[in-house]
Amino acid sequence: MKRLFPGFERKQIQVSGASINLVQAGSGPAVLLLHGYPQTHCIWHAIAPRLAQGYTVVAADLRGYGDSSKPAGLADHSNYSKRAMAQDQAELMQALGHAEFYLVGHDRGARVAHRLALDYPQRVKKLAVLDICPTRTMYAKSDRAFAKAYFHWFFLIQPAPFPETLIGADPAFFMNYQMGRRHGGLEVFAADAMAEYLRCFSDPACIHATCEDYRAAESIDLAHDAADAAKKIACPVLALWGKHGVVEQQFDCLADWRAVAREVRGRALDCGHYLPEERHDEVTRELESFLAMRR
Repeated sequence: MKRLFPGFERKQIQVSGASINLVQAGSGPAVLLLHGYPQTHCIWHAIAPRLAQGYTVVAADLRGYGDSSKPAGLADHSNYSKRAMAQDQAELMQALGHAEFYLVGHDRGARVAHRLALDYPQRVKKLAVLDICPTRTMYAKSDRAFAKAYFHWFFLIQPAPFPETLIGADPAFFMNYQMGRRHGGLEVFAADAMAEYLRCFSDPACIHATCEDYRAAESIDLAHDAADAAKKIACPVLALWGKHGVVEQQFDCLADWRAVAREVRGRALDCGHYLPEERHDEVTRELESFLAMRR
């Protein structure tokens, strides 16, 4: 861990619904970095140290992931709703003394970040979302091609313990298949980061919790999104996505974000899904430019 984040301090912060693991370094305006599935905060290992030269950088594990707590899912999956997971991170930043902050999310972390920006508009100064379109939009536009490419969306939402049992039989196989089948293959991931992902994902509690994340996305999250359909993200949004991924092939990323946010800019990068690891230099430059821009 120290090899991935030299000079960073590791902390465990208790919030109202969970205990959240994080690493932190730097000084200046605060930036919260949120990861995706089936990973941890370690996706930011090549980006966080550079951002920490000008910002206070917090890279946190989502509830249910990494070394954050992993409560058993409730019947309605509400404790893994993006609203609950966003509340974790809002309370985390408050506990660290950051009333306002910049917010960057990849994959599942970007879905949590989307909800956080809606529920706490006074606290999120700018939002960057990496390789997603809004959840409600993606479900609404699902077709045969999407189901084939994102089969895990439909597998992981099956009732427990079906996906948990199958994944738990060989977590390393599932993780390596899920991550390696994308454009960049497994070669784009640092060995130390992969070891951390597997250490955490091998925990049965993590497998269950991450399934609950997806179950919530298909149920209570859609209800929350429908209720807030008239709401738009108030802060500026940067959308980045992979030119060789599903978002590029099947969605209009800028148009989809402009439908739910007031101010959006962005572009595709020459990579697949895992932008923070496939194109970390380019992502860092894009983030530095976006965060420094006057509103």
